[in-house]
Amino acid sequence: MNLNIWKKSVENIEKEMALKYFKLSEFESPDLPGVNNMCPKFLKKLDKARAIAGIPFFITSAYRSPQHNLDVGGVQDSAHTLIPCKAVDIACDNSINRQKIIGALAEVGLTRRLGIAKSFIHTDDSPKTDAIWLY
Repeated sequence: MNLNIWKKSVENIEKEMALKYFKLSEFESPDLPGVNNMCPKFLKKLDKARAIAGIPFFITSAYRSPQHNLDVGGVQDSAHTLIPCKAVDIACDNSINRQKIIGALAEVGLTRRLGIAKSFIHTDDSPKTDAIWLY
């Protein structure tokens, strides 16, 4: 595919999804630039959560190719590797923002699976068992 055509198609997808706070490129596996395997419904919920939180969401991990997941030490059955992907890690380094992010995720229904670390929050809506964990 011609690069200009590809760029236009990505722009069209972004317009159709009407994401206010994110670009699709934020959700790509670093080893597969231009490939978006994210679930559109999940991204719309995440965009709405960002609006509710009123603070930026910096995505540190979203879809991961199996190789990239291996490279970063992800678990073998990581929700980040499922297609369509419904998993992200959001950078967060303080309690105030952690509360805002988790509260907003709860408002849009994205707290079935939460992982809370010192520097990020993981949320996913995969078909895996509901859980909350600490890193």
